[in-house]
Amino acid sequence: MKFITTALQKLSAPDITIISFLGLLTIANITFSYIVPRAFLFILLNFCLMGLIYIGASLYSNKPTKVIKLVHWFYPYALIFITFKELYNMIKPLRPHDYDWLLMKIDHHIFGFNPTWMLHNIATPVLTEILQISYTSFYIIPFILAVFLYCQKHELEAEYVVFSVVYGFFLSYIAYFLLPAVGPRFTLHDFSKMDQTLPGLLITPIFREWINSGESIPHGTLNPATIVQRDVFPSGHTMMTAIVMYLSVKFKSKAKYIVLPLGTLLIFSTVYLRYHYVIDLIAGMTCMVFSVWSGKKVFNYYQRLTGRQQVNF
Repeated sequence: MKFITTALQKLSAPDITIISFLGLLTIANITFSYIVPRAFLFILLNFCLMGLIYIGASLYSNKPTKVIKLVHWFYPYALIFITFKELYNMIKPLRPHDYDWLLMKIDHHIFGFNPTWMLHNIATPVLTEILQISYTSFYIIPFILAVFLYCQKHELEAEYVVFSVVYGFFLSYIAYFLLPAVGPRFTLHDFSKMDQTLPGLLITPIFREWINSGESIPHGTLNPATIVQRDVFPSGHTMMTAIVMYLSVKFKSKAKYIVLPLGTLLIFSTVYLRYHYVIDLIAGMTCMVFSVWSGKKVFNYYQRLTGRQQVNF
């Protein structure tokens, strides 16, 4: 019991959230090892990562250097990507059927047409370029707010942003198992002709290829729709961007002048660029509300449990 108390005192809210999710993934890999490929490799990886997190937290709690501080504050973003790829290894074996047909049907029921087809009517290379850049900014938007707060010595708020991003991502990852889907760029459009049917300018092809590679479909992949990551419903881009936008306003950070306009373009781009159905965005916003509501309770509970300061807004 004393060891657990001592460990909790060293681990921050983001630390314990990541360890908890790695533990959940480990249990899932053990349970379904008969069907999930490379399950034991990921089990070993998860235990190693949990150990490294604890070692890092121990170093941070004992007069850390600037390098250790920076690693401790921002390593969670690397873990988000690693767990994202582990999820890729699990969703298809456990949920072999896609539900794009259902998501398309819901969109068509709401609008009477397919929104990505309608948005094609306003597409221009300049607009596509702007929106592709905005969409790709998803990978730095959480950094922007956390760094702003950290540099302004608002360390509690910065830690809460990191926790909220980690917590929100993991909730969205769990939700991906509900309705696996590949998105309208594969179902309503010809993925192989995206550069011709929705061209940008200079940067769009580069960013588009980078995002495709991150979703396990680098250039030249045969039958990409069969192996692409099932991460459409709910829209994590919408959910996480909305969380950061909300917190930038709540914490009255100057980062909001960057985050709010960029985030608005990003959310619109998810449909325009054919990555998501509109129902994915609706689900993403719903998950955002739940994440913000429950996340604050979870964070403050852990802060109370470990005798740390709570957030109050």
